[in-house]
Amino acid sequence: MGALRKWLFSGLLVLVPLIITLWVLDWVVGTLDQTLRILPTSWQPDQLLGMHIPGLGVVFALVVLLSIGALASNIIGNRIVTWWHALLHRIPVVRSIYSGVKQVSDTLFSEKGNAFRKAVLVRWPHDQMWTIGFLTGTPAGNVLEHLQAQGGDEAFVSVYVPTTPNPTGGYFVMVRQRDCVELSMSVDEALTYIVSMGVIVPGGPKNPAVKAAIATP
Repeated sequence: MGALRKWLFSGLLVLVPLIITLWVLDWVVGTLDQTLRILPTSWQPDQLLGMHIPGLGVVFALVVLLSIGALASNIIGNRIVTWWHALLHRIPVVRSIYSGVKQVSDTLFSEKGNAFRKAVLVRWPHDQMWTIGFLTGTPAGNVLEHLQAQGGDEAFVSVYVPTTPNPTGGYFVMVRQRDCVELSMSVDEALTYIVSMGVIVPGGPKNPAVKAAIATP
């Protein structure tokens, strides 16, 4: 029974990550393939080739993104983008949504920005516990005034604390800069550490659970 148990867990540890990875890739490819529907019916690859080839939507989406990026980088394209932004800002409901989303995207994807560039260790949810978060910026304006009124003339930072194992949900906190410990691990390593619930330690064995299962008598 001990050998069967070892083989069972070893098989699961090998197959489960592979199945989940393939499922995610299938979902991504299937979702991007839907972008082909914006083309006229007569131009769609399924109609032209007479068969469905998975992954063409990925190529199409990449070409569209590169084309828009190239257009927005030149003078004429930049003027068009500026005009488009100004138009959206004149629409009452759209203006509120678009402005907020654009500010977030500009912060996240800007090459000069520091959001989500550093992993830090912070005390959360109380002083006796630690967790990993990501530096997103620094408080400013009225928020900073209230923070400094409570904690003196100290530097504060904004940190996103993700939940486990789903890092897309989490908490936004503002803490004293001296209470943050900057980690040497990369953001990818920190995310892996969080998603694995501490099983995969940066700098440690790549898959300690597999070794443990194999070593179990």
